Amino acid sequence: MGAYDTGIEALADVARAALVREIDADGTWDEDPVWREAFMAVPRHLFVPYYYLGVEGGYERRWGESPEPEARARWVRGAYADTPLATRLRDGELLSSSSQPSLMARMLVALRVEDGNRVLEVGAGTGYNAALLAHRLGDHDLVTTVDLEPEITESARRHLAAAGYHPAVVTGDGARGVPERAPFDRIIATCTLPTVPRAWLAQCRPGARILTPMATGLLALTVHDAGHAEGCFLPGAAYFVPLRGTVRAEPGEVSLHGLPRQARVHELFRFLLALTRGGLDPEEACALWEHEGRPGRGRYGVTVGADRVWAWLDDPEGPYAWPLP
Repeated sequence: MGAYDTGIEALADVARAALVREIDADGTWDEDPVWREAFMAVPRHLFVPYYYLGVEGGYERRWGESPEPEARARWVRGAYADTPLATRLRDGELLSSSSQPSLMARMLVALRVEDGNRVLEVGAGTGYNAALLAHRLGDHDLVTTVDLEPEITESARRHLAAAGYHPAVVTGDGARGVPERAPFDRIIATCTLPTVPRAWLAQCRPGARILTPMATGLLALTVHDAGHAEGCFLPGAAYFVPLRGTVRAEPGEVSLHGLPRQARVHELFRFLLALTRGGLDPEEACALWEHEGRPGRGRYGVTVGADRVWAWLDDPEGPYAWPLP
């Protein structure tokens, strides 16, 4: 390693420590402080050898192998910013990203990982999240990450090896899980889905926990058996790229003409609109939202049954329920 490389590694160490302090300040790790050690240990810059930042008129590419020293320094500092990083674009469309570290920390704490758990990650991305899981569990064989795109899984595998981690990296449809690596105690998705795949339940042990983005929120489910899981959304917002292979219109594509302006622009209403697509029309969703006092995400939940999947407000058997795909 040359003098420049040593300088970059030193800069990365300083930037990583600053990122951990920033996440510390929010109390994210109060419930499970072991994750702090994982974020301190895993070098994020090895997982984003290049990335894209949105600028006026397009994207700016930052690259760790740039011939300009200052450009390389900007790359490594940006790798430890508490922000999502676009890592793959195709014709201007975002295909893959490295999620905002503070959101990743919040999700990993909410997953409630315990020693010895077998974990499936759906959406391999850069491999960074799988590395955090492998570090936390101390046994790389307990972690499986899956992605549909061979290019993504191959680069994730390379990044993981460069950082010294070797979980199972599988190319396949994440909605179908990875049955040959089951059973799992935890499933975490890093891409948004329109519903909860039943295949996941069949690959979980009873009592397993599933955490998945859905409708701009994070849904946490407890698996009771292969045909039944239930749980609620966490309070905060979460935005992820869709799972490849799923197609679903965003709420903004629905006509909101005629609805009150406060509903049209309110973030929580747009969460409800995304969650009720196909189950309630926008007018019905707006009436529910206003009647119930503009409820936050934590009051909504999802039940996966043997023959149907439905979302609900406050009570799975209550008056406010609607089907999911």
